Amino acid sequence: MRAVAALVAERDREDVAAVFGVSLKAVDIWWAKWQAAVRQAVLDHRPCDMGLSGQLWTRRLVGELIAKLYRVRLTEVGVGKCLKRWGLSFQRPDKRAVEQDLEVVARWHEETWPKIRVKARKDGGEILFADQVGIRSDQVTGRTWGEKGRTPVVRRSGNRFSVNAMSAISTRGRMHFMVFTAEVMCRFLDRLAGHFDHKVHLVVDGHSAHRSRKVRDWLAAHPDDVKLHFLPPYSPELNPDELVNADLKHSLPKQHRARDQAELAAETRRFFYRRQRQPHIVRGYFGGPHVRYILDENPMSF
Repeated sequence: MRAVAALVAERDREDVAAVFGVSLKAVDIWWAKWQAAVRQAVLDHRPCDMGLSGQLWTRRLVGELIAKLYRVRLTEVGVGKCLKRWGLSFQRPDKRAVEQDLEVVARWHEETWPKIRVKARKDGGEILFADQVGIRSDQVTGRTWGEKGRTPVVRRSGNRFSVNAMSAISTRGRMHFMVFTAEVMCRFLDRLAGHFDHKVHLVVDGHSAHRSRKVRDWLAAHPDDVKLHFLPPYSPELNPDELVNADLKHSLPKQHRARDQAELAAETRRFFYRRQRQPHIVRGYFGGPHVRYILDENPMSF
């Protein structure tokens, strides 16, 4: 570990080998073993899993881990250099529900999704991914200027209002949407089916609105129009339409806030109309790291 500490301090491999009376190969082996152990601990575990505080790794916590495991003290700058050498970068992490069943998610990738694709092709149909989103009048996005050392405060009115929207997108760049003020899944299915002369395979989450008796009755009455497929529970990252929702919330006007529900609904519709005229952006939603599986042209055969 003293040899590793010397390497971290940017001593040449040859110097380290000479000081400790070993071969260059031995120095390289020591460095590789130490690097692999610490790097894998950071990738596979949270700090709290390793007896430290917190759930996210910082340079300080990685330094504490190294000191705990190997009794070698590194500065935060030195830890940062190691992390960069190991191909790691400081990132905003994805969040996953603790209730998510990884086996169900794996089955979605390996079995369920390929079957949906094969069935849609057999039907001569089209696959769309859909989701709902709620927009509040007091939602705050972006940044603002303020006095250094004091967090700016955005005053919110007690007179809050909201609208809901539902959209569906396809890899062809198509987008269909509806803005409303109450749950109206069946109306959305009516409008969606009216845009197609072939069957639609609609992928949604397991929200109770998608499984209601009214929806089941509607589907039973329109077996040739729409087929619903449900994503694994607690797995929003598998749905590219979630990226539409994030885009919507980020894109709503920051300079002008809606004064009432009608204005908020109009701003929301303008966003969707704009995206409908930008199929390249709609197709881009399928490029996210967790939804690229949808573009895989080699599904398993059954």
